[in-house]
Amino acid sequence: MNAIAERWIASVRRECTDRVLITGETHLHRVLQTHVDHYNTGRSHQGDGIDLRAPRDDPNVILFPAPTHRIQRRKRLGGLLNEYQAAA
Repeated sequence: MNAIAERWIASVRRECTDRVLITGETHLHRVLQTHVDHYNTGRSHQGDGIDLRAPRDDPNVILFPAPTHRIQRRKRLGGLLNEYQAAA
């Protein structure tokens, strides 16, 4: 369990808090909550074989690559974190 916690803390530091000037406790909580939301739902996770799926993706749907002009980017933490999805 300790190794898992150390890995997660290292990821948070590398991807988030080392790149943001934290101005107070409230700001730190907001930054960490945004990162946790992104970590758990916004980013793709390694799935079956080489399929990359986000946790909320329907496992019964076969995804086809979207044309680049149909991909929307959602910026989180001022562009530090990005989430991508196909445009409707």
